[in-house]
Amino acid sequence: MAGHSKWASIKHKKKATDAKRGALFTKLTRAITVAAREGGGDPEGNPALTLAIQKAKDASMPKDNIERAIAKGTGADQDADAFEAVVYEGYGPGGVALLVEALTDNRNRTIADLRHAFSKHGGNLGEPGSVAWIFEKKGQIVVDAARYEEDDLLAAIEAGAEDVAADGDVLEVVTAPGDLTAIRTALAEADVELQSVELVMRPTNRVEVDEGQAGSLMRLLDTLEDNDDVQAVHANFDVDADVLERVLSAS
Repeated sequence: MAGHSKWASIKHKKKATDAKRGALFTKLTRAITVAAREGGGDPEGNPALTLAIQKAKDASMPKDNIERAIAKGTGADQDADAFEAVVYEGYGPGGVALLVEALTDNRNRTIADLRHAFSKHGGNLGEPGSVAWIFEKKGQIVVDAARYEEDDLLAAIEAGAEDVAADGDVLEVVTAPGDLTAIRTALAEADVELQSVELVMRPTNRVEVDEGQAGSLMRLLDTLEDNDDVQAVHANFDVDADVLERVLSAS
């Protein structure tokens, strides 16, 4: 599983680059707007909005942008109402299961784009329910294992984390979805720097892919995540960390 976690860590770092930041802000704005529309503009009573705002802050989104996105979601804004949450399912190279979370104002455009991406990179878009059963919703916090040991994350366990485990060059904290914010706060108060904090769909089983399949899979994942409508991509692959390093270096 180390390769899978390494991919998650690299994905987080890529989002922080200037080239990706504009597209990331667009996605974060959309997520805040929809969360505010569906659960109200007060983060205290809207966990989805709390997480969306925190992710925006982590990405250094300006406060004014965040406030405008909330206002857009709570007002009678037709653009906000146009977006809807849709989950697409499919298979990538090597039979890897993929869940793609999207916020879209045009389902026909989105599904056409995703079907093209899957087809181009050796996968196929599936029917609803084809892979969703493989995943379960969890909170996930990732910490740099070069800086911290498991004992440094005792605050997470004390706050109710389900698991803390080393995974390659990162430490992963797994939580129940509703406990994610409290455990994040506990780690912050313990002065632990976090690489990423998010709600994810964690696979209950994994598919091992070889180096040839890994190259095609990484290209598919990159294409999906670069799509403006896509908010998150979840996959159940496992790949050797050294293999993944070679694949990413060659891309």
